[in-house]
Amino acid sequence: MEEQIESGRVRWIGVRSERYEPLTIVSEVTAQAGIGLAGDHYQDPGGKRQITLIMMEDLEKAAADLDRKEIDPGLVRRNIVISGVDLHRYKQGFLRLGPCLIEVTGECHPCQRMEKNLGKGGLKSMANRGGVTGRILEGGLIQIDDPVKWA
Repeated sequence: MEEQIESGRVRWIGVRSERYEPLTIVSEVTAQAGIGLAGDHYQDPGGKRQITLIMMEDLEKAAADLDRKEIDPGLVRRNIVISGVDLHRYKQGFLRLGPCLIEVTGECHPCQRMEKNLGKGGLKSMANRGGVTGRILEGGLIQIDDPVKWA
């Protein structure tokens, strides 16, 4: 892959200890290589969905579609919100989040819960804006404002 100069920042972090529970907003989280995020119910040893990421820019566009000022990131149920890095650019590749290396494993499609969480039109507003799933190759502490870039 060609060298990328695009860079951004971690803007929001959330984990949930149980399925269907609200996300807990945290200022940092430990990414465990090959497993998932500490404190998150979605521990997937060896799996392709150990972490989920979404772009702040997509949340802003979805909010505009819904005539809202903003969308609470916890409502879209992704672990990490980033800004300044285009997740649509590559459907697979490698990202650095602070000290961590993440392999992007695919798109994270929004589900019908967006209608409940965001209201009428929520699912449509999130179409093609659901973010990506990833596998944690190199773990470490991810913190708010950590740099994000394609590796």
